[in-house]
Amino acid sequence: MWRICCLIVLLPLFAFEHNNSDLYSVRLNPSRIDADKVFLLIDKSDYRMYVYEDVTLIKIYKVVFGSNDQSDKRVEGDKRTPNGTFRISQKRMDNRWSRFMLLDYPNHESVEKHERRVARGEVNSGASLGGGIGIHGVEYNAGIRDFYVDRRINWTLGCVSLKNGDVNEIYNVVKVGTPVVIRQ
Repeated sequence: MWRICCLIVLLPLFAFEHNNSDLYSVRLNPSRIDADKVFLLIDKSDYRMYVYEDVTLIKIYKVVFGSNDQSDKRVEGDKRTPNGTFRISQKRMDNRWSRFMLLDYPNHESVEKHERRVARGEVNSGASLGGGIGIHGVEYNAGIRDFYVDRRINWTLGCVSLKNGDVNEIYNVVKVGTPVVIRQ
């Protein structure tokens, strides 16, 4: 965990060593990537997901979220995307969203933040944190298209959404256990 925290601090330094425009169009080759060294950094303020292999930025994807309110998820149903450090706990093909990678939300960190908010009276003590937060594609059957991602139209219930081609690509690079950092 300390390694991930150190990398988060140093990531801005590494991110600008590359021509970032190339990192939107490069195609990932899973056979040339060590899945044990991959982690995802999702920055809600710039609607981007950065894919790192160890300390090397290898790809950038555009993403959208639930609410236009980029603050941390507080309670079930608020449509906010949680901030924190998570892991992919499950991967599956999905009829609605092409691919779905479930995060281990709520995890210990999320529960502790929730308990502090309850203690301060910021949320009701009976409020649920919710669950089912993941990374997935767009929902074509509901009329949601890839242009939602390009135009930064937040539409999920708190998940992170990519274009379907992008989620299909990243699905083949990450594994169960891959760290995912979501920050505001």
